[in-house]
Amino acid sequence: MTALPDEPADEMTSAPVLRIARPSRSLHAAAGFYTRALGLEVLERFTDYAGLDGVIIGRAGWPYHLELTHQSEHTILPRPTAEDLLVFYFPDRATWESAIRQIRDTGARPVPSSNPYWDQHGLTFEDPDGYRVVIANLGWP
Repeated sequence: MTALPDEPADEMTSAPVLRIARPSRSLHAAAGFYTRALGLEVLERFTDYAGLDGVIIGRAGWPYHLELTHQSEHTILPRPTAEDLLVFYFPDRATWESAIRQIRDTGARPVPSSNPYWDQHGLTFEDPDGYRVVIANLGWP
């Protein structure tokens, strides 16, 4: 395993890219949720790669992606907990309110967070697989 550098990267291009991979019951429903709710884009799709179908969503040039996979032959069902969170920080109140409207337009409704911090600083929603997404009205240092 390669160690992470001791010093922070000066440019985003030299920073590692984060990809979160999750199983999905329905790639169509889950990818549709993230593209409509958060304005993410489908970056890549794959079919029958070692028995897996998948979709990678995010934004071109952003250092993170969400990979959703589905294995039809040996189905691996999502097993989210109340603490499996994707947190999106929106420091500007008007932008945050717009993001909340957009996610509500998908039919998603807020759910209580198991961590009261998120209820104090935003709203939590569930994606079609039951994974939670926090839309926080906070900045990140």
